[in-house]
Amino acid sequence: MSYKIEKAVVLGAGTMGGGIAALLASVGIPVTLLDLAAREGDKNGLVKALWERQLKASPPALYYPDAARRVTLGNFDDDFDAIAQADWIIEAIVEQLEPKRELMARVDAVRRPGSIVSSNTSGIPIHAIAEGRSDDFRRHFLGTHFFNPPRYLKLLELTPTAEALPEVVRFMRHFGARRLGKGVVIAKDRPNFIANRIGAFIAQYRIQAAIDNGYTVEEVDALTGPLIGNPKTGTFRLADLVGLDVLAHVVNNLYELVPEDESHAAFVIPDVMKRLIEQKSLGNKTGAGFYKRVSTPGGASEYYALNLQTMQYEPPARPRFDVIGETKDLELPERIRAIFDRFAEDRGGMFIVETTLPILAYAARRIPEIAGSLADVDNAMRWGFNAEAGPFELWDMIGVRRGREMMREREIPVPRWVDDMLAAGIESFYQRQDGRVIGVYKPPETGSEEAEQATRYATRDAHAAFRPLERSRFHIALAENRGTPRELRRNASASIHDLGDGILNLEFHSKGNTLDNYINDMALEALDMLERDEWRGMVVANQGKDFCLGANIGLFILLAGTGDPHAIENAVKGLQDYLMAFRFASKPVVTAPRQRVLGGGAEVAMAGARAVAAAETYIGLVEFGVGVIPAGGGCKELLRRVVSPHMTNDKTDALGYLQQVFETIAYAKVSESAFVARERGFLSPCDSIVLNDDDLIGIAKATAIHLAETGYTPPDRNSASIYAIGRRGKAAMEMAVNNLRWGNYITDHDALIARKLAHVLCGGDLSTPQWVTEQYILDLEREAFCSLLGESKTQERISYMLKYAKPLRN
Repeated sequence: MSYKIEKAVVLGAGTMGGGIAALLASVGIPVTLLDLAAREGDKNGLVKALWERQLKASPPALYYPDAARRVTLGNFDDDFDAIAQADWIIEAIVEQLEPKRELMARVDAVRRPGSIVSSNTSGIPIHAIAEGRSDDFRRHFLGTHFFNPPRYLKLLELTPTAEALPEVVRFMRHFGARRLGKGVVIAKDRPNFIANRIGAFIAQYRIQAAIDNGYTVEEVDALTGPLIGNPKTGTFRLADLVGLDVLAHVVNNLYELVPEDESHAAFVIPDVMKRLIEQKSLGNKTGAGFYKRVSTPGGASEYYALNLQTMQYEPPARPRFDVIGETKDLELPERIRAIFDRFAEDRGGMFIVETTLPILAYAARRIPEIAGSLADVDNAMRWGFNAEAGPFELWDMIGVRRGREMMREREIPVPRWVDDMLAAGIESFYQRQDGRVIGVYKPPETGSEEAEQATRYATRDAHAAFRPLERSRFHIALAENRGTPRELRRNASASIHDLGDGILNLEFHSKGNTLDNYINDMALEALDMLERDEWRGMVVANQGKDFCLGANIGLFILLAGTGDPHAIENAVKGLQDYLMAFRFASKPVVTAPRQRVLGGGAEVAMAGARAVAAAETYIGLVEFGVGVIPAGGGCKELLRRVVSPHMTNDKTDALGYLQQVFETIAYAKVSESAFVARERGFLSPCDSIVLNDDDLIGIAKATAIHLAETGYTPPDRNSASIYAIGRRGKAAMEMAVNNLRWGNYITDHDALIARKLAHVLCGGDLSTPQWVTEQYILDLEREAFCSLLGESKTQERISYMLKYAKPLRN
């Protein structure tokens, strides 16, 4: 039987159910969202109120507001028959077994055979929910555990029962990855599945270690955040973000349901956390938890940290450890090795080592209980908690044998399969070939014939011990090119890669992927290489936290201080020139923006023949906030994309479209998704949006190949393709600026910047509307930018942004 999902029903409109409905609607799937009928008044009153929360959510639950039209609201009394038309029914009601069972009995009576049913439970055994249901129901039933919020967190844990059809599981894995953009793992039907089982242990172990060994809240967060590949939330900030009551629920659930766990004692809530929960200090949602938000006399906020001994909040302090200062500039694998080799006796390094080793061993002991694949465990931790590496990846960085020896010294229990693996001469959990990860070690299932043979001989064939790593055909990991011939060039801020099939990749890897002279140099070299016969296209992409946070504005302050009147203009001209070279290259250049794409980053993204954007792309021209206007082609591109297409008809008034561009730039609007970016002109109708960003570079590569193979011809550089409205439009826009100033909505300096922007967008002082070249607008951009950078108030704004990471209104 073939499966498809064209209609869905979500049962339960709370935080998770509403978020899942918003995700489905955002990717084009009509969904009916049901909840209990209201006891009084409108029977849909409850579901409407709950859905309204999703519509007002910040950050948005929907990719774009219009997606809400795909959601139909209803109640369990009047609209339950919608289930009969659904291809997928998702249950997301209260986390109690009996209500779920009762609801599933009703579903079983209405659903059509072959429709897929799933539960979003985070901890209740999946098989227990399906007990007593029909054979067809049980064959099409599984757990689908989304992480909250469903749009933003990548992890989707599929938990099939023993009766679930393999083809249903395969379909849902493919659907989750390709249609929903999720990172999908297969979890065993064990309490809290993979990510929350290991994540709860990590939180508990590190919180208790801090209490027992006299580390402060801030020290632990400094040591367990980006330093070891985790988000800035580290340990205690993450607990506050999740909610201490939610974390306690997960931990208590494990304490009750896994009494056989050899680390069962780790799932006892520390007294400190119990006291915080008792006094309703639950974390971010109550304003206090392990941290407390405190207003300062100047109106700003500070976060005081809880003293774990006195239970008093104390002013922020910046922990300093040698291990941080001496390793922070290393790549993660080198950093982890350095910490374990050189800093195990340092107070900071000691906390990392002495808490990480038990965590790695715990993850190994959960195999095969919670997962049949080490890669599923690593992926669950990366996708569920935004970590750079999972436990087995971290252990590989340390060295499996080295890590095992350190565990033995500390009497940390390690499962037999790890020792058998090492005895067989297998030194890593992942198999690599030419830098690429191609396989993952497959521990034998406990009690199987394979396990008995492994125990008896402990010499499994090294190749047979690995299973191929399951990846999309579009998956490309640039990090796997490091140190191989595929990384063709590299400097401090950028690299050029050979993606195969005649396609180059220009990668940024400066801090924040900000544009600087090193990137300028590498871009020019990549363009030179592109002209050679062996290359037929280029992708501009990276896999850093953000695509590009814009130009390094600090460099412009330095240039302003050199006394060279041409230094700034030359720097801006250099950026303009290589972005124009991207646009008019004889072979296709495809950009692949993702995450934050700001200022000059937006201009890079718009410079290609095509863009292939991740759905989670937040793009905006934000230069106004530091006192300048876009000068790398941002004004030019929005005029070309938003205004010019409408002006082939002489009767069209350009002012409405021009106002849209003006407001996008002057208000520094940042799109909430790639879909919104398309509405604002940052992406064109021909550009692609990719839901799973693991596929982003591969699809960008395929796009470049397609363009090359279908007779790509670059646009005419000398064509007058930009409509410039001239003085009439400029006068209207300046009047609007004056009104804002007279009403004290903007400052004098805001007004100056806005007038410069109007001058550029209208084509300067042209007496009549006319079509101009792209270079004409670029020259106006550059002139306005350099003029504004000479203003003292602009320099104050830039300095303030560099110092405080927020804009100054002066």
